Amino acid sequence: MNFERQLKYYYLKLIGLRDEPHELALGIALGIFTGMMPIIPFQTALAVTLALFFKASKITAALGTWVSNPLNWYFLYYYSYKVGTFLLGIPEKKAIFSSITAAMKSGEAPMVLVAKIVHAGSTIVAAFLVGGFVMGIVFGAPSYFVFLRFFKYVRAWRRSRKERGNWRIPDR
Repeated sequence: MNFERQLKYYYLKLIGLRDEPHELALGIALGIFTGMMPIIPFQTALAVTLALFFKASKITAALGTWVSNPLNWYFLYYYSYKVGTFLLGIPEKKAIFSSITAAMKSGEAPMVLVAKIVHAGSTIVAAFLVGGFVMGIVFGAPSYFVFLRFFKYVRAWRRSRKERGNWRIPDR
């Protein structure tokens, strides 16, 4: 399956979701929030748990965690570490972070990355978590409003197509 076709497939699945726009948008926002946290193997589980607690879409919460993916882990980890050290007032330890980024660049498994962060010490873990939490709020909150508008548009589009008798999702 080529990339364009796969992208179209996931787009059609996304706009085909039948939950309320608020539930869908909140799910994505919660997924993006947890996706910013440096807890890679647990992001989806946390996002789905938060979605259950806040009565949001579990599917879009899981999808939202893909904001952190192998293409941008380095940037997310780097900035969550920088924000966390700044907010906590602790000095940056470049040697520790460079060891973690070397593991990311070499394609280490997510659990190896988590182990390196944990072994770096509690202040480093705190810096990553605080920075990820703040970045999650900064990016998650606006994403709710963006996706709320998107899902309201999809619902209105779907309703207008149904009223005209042409209710199928168009091929693009």
